[in-house]
Formats: sequence, structure tokens, C-alpha cells
Amino acid sequence: METPSTQQEKTKYSDEELQMFKELILKKIEEAKRNLELLNQAVAGSENDVRDTSHTIMTIDDGQEVLAKEENSKLAARQMRFIKDLEAALIRIENRTYGICRITGRLIPKERLMIVPHATTTVEGKNMQNATKKAVAPKPIV
Repeated sequence: METPSTQQEKTKYSDEELQMFKELILKKIEEAKRNLELLNQAVAGSENDVRDTSHTIMTIDDGQEVLAKEENSKLAARQMRFIKDLEAALIRIENRTYGICRITGRLIPKERLMIVPHATTTVEGKNMQNATKKAVAPKPIV
């Protein structure tokens, strides 16, 4: 296990480590694509329902069905964004820039990348980014 001091001294991950991350990301992409397909099927599944085209008064069940379809659409969009972020991480692996914080330039801890393999910032960098956003955010008019 690496200590925080050796983690900061390292500037890039080794080829073996990058390969490990690549395999992790490929598995996550495969899983995310399966989930996306299920969400897309759930959204499309009720489109062939005759009730969608009839001119009857919507019941509570119909409203719930529409709400579920909208929710599945939002989840599908989120899943597509996740896949896109994972694919961008694969490109960073190929470019050997994977795991380097885009804000601090420091190496993102391996533990963080194992949990969030598409991360582009360290926690410190993310906090710096959020602090900057708060400082620049317009003040509400009272």
C-alpha cells in the first residue's frame, strides 16, 4: 500500500496500473451499456400501448406511467453521460494522462479512481473548483 507521501511523489501511473484501470473501465462501460439498453426498453415498452393514442381521460395510473417513462428517460440520459465519461477516461489512458488531476496536476489517488474511474480531479481539486464557483456565483438580489 502506498503512503500519501509516495502517492504525491509519483506523477503518473505505471503501464500495469493503467492496464488495470482500463480493464475496470471496460467492465463498467459494458455494464453501463446493458443498463442503458434496459432503460431504453422501459421507455419504448409502453410506446406501443393503445392507451397512448386513445382520447380518454387520463387516470392516475396513466399519469404514473408517464412519470415513470420520464424518469427512465432522465436515467437513460444520465447513463449515456456516464458512458461518455468512461470512454473519455479510456482516451486519457491511451494518452497516458489518466489519473492526473486537471486542476492541481497531482496524481489522483488509486482508491478514488477505483470508486470513480472517470474522475478527472482529486478531492482537493474538486474542492478548489467548487470554492471558485461559489466565489464567482452572482449574489441574489434582495
